[in-house]
Amino acid sequence: MTVADYVGLAFFITAWLGYRFAVEESRFAGRGLNSRMHRARHAWMHQMLNRDLRMIDTAIMGTLQNGAAFFASSSIIALGGALALLRSGEEALTLLSDLPLGVPVSRVAWEAKVVGLVVIFGYTFFKFAWSYRLFNYSAILIGATPMAIDKDEPQAQAAARRAALMSIAAARHFNRGQRAIFFALAYLGWFINPYALIITTGGVLVVMWRRQFSSEALAALGSEDDDPPARPVSEGN
Repeated sequence: MTVADYVGLAFFITAWLGYRFAVEESRFAGRGLNSRMHRARHAWMHQMLNRDLRMIDTAIMGTLQNGAAFFASSSIIALGGALALLRSGEEALTLLSDLPLGVPVSRVAWEAKVVGLVVIFGYTFFKFAWSYRLFNYSAILIGATPMAIDKDEPQAQAAARRAALMSIAAARHFNRGQRAIFFALAYLGWFINPYALIITTGGVLVVMWRRQFSSEALAALGSEDDDPPARPVSEGN
């Protein structure tokens, strides 16, 4: 691989890790769409305490589980497609060399790029599969929450908080899996040339940043002052 390839790959990895830091750990993270929805999950479980019949909550959780299962299945299919590319190297190299912006690529470089794609899709599968499992745990914790008559008891408050935190953990892994899919699309630019990788990575980064911090979905949540408390259950539990 050329120096440009290493530069493009370094830019790709830095963009991925940098974006993850920005939306999960930086001082801007609390303003993002994901963080504000995490606070809404706390509010959801707090409201769940007021209901004896929790079919609504289990139905919502089932929908979230189905979404994670769908993406986990899709990741397996994508992983299989990426593995199949290893067996069609000659045809793919001929096709890429005929593209207007394509550059000659050795078989070793091609296989290295495909292995990277396999790793990305393998990562997405594990994230979505684990998210599915965590949503399952969340449903169990909802079922274990005391009835509404005991909603003010410390045990009930603690149970609601556990369910909220488990749901947030599931959502965080789901978000990481989706993020990997978006960056996998950017990674495809590397099969053309390293400069295309930089451009596609930058494009995906801009789109994802806008959706997190300047999108219609974020605007729909209103002001941050309208958000439910981040910890809507008792602190002493």
